[in-house]
Amino acid sequence: MTVFQKIIDREIPADVLHEDDQCIAIRDVNPQAPAHLLVIPKKLVLRIDEAEEEDGPLLGHLLLVARKVAEQEQLDDGFRLVINNGPAGGESVPHLHIHVLGGRKLSWPPG
Repeated sequence: MTVFQKIIDREIPADVLHEDDQCIAIRDVNPQAPAHLLVIPKKLVLRIDEAEEEDGPLLGHLLLVARKVAEQEQLDDGFRLVINNGPAGGESVPHLHIHVLGGRKLSWPPG
């Protein structure tokens, strides 16, 4: 069971910004920007390269929720969405999630 599944099941506390029947959005406990939020599906999808065609509506919903929480956090000047995939892609938890980063000017290319 991943740390995100434990958060979804309320076994681990989290600062919940949004929750519905498909996902939960929380503040990251190790923020990399002034605003660092995570949008996590309740359905376990290990990583984006393992998502199935049937996951299309869920993936779209996650993006819309990412926009919603960015609006809630007043990231009006912009924000970045990041999905890490696999160890070389920076994945640290094998449970698909979207990072919403903002609150400062973000550089490119990312580190």
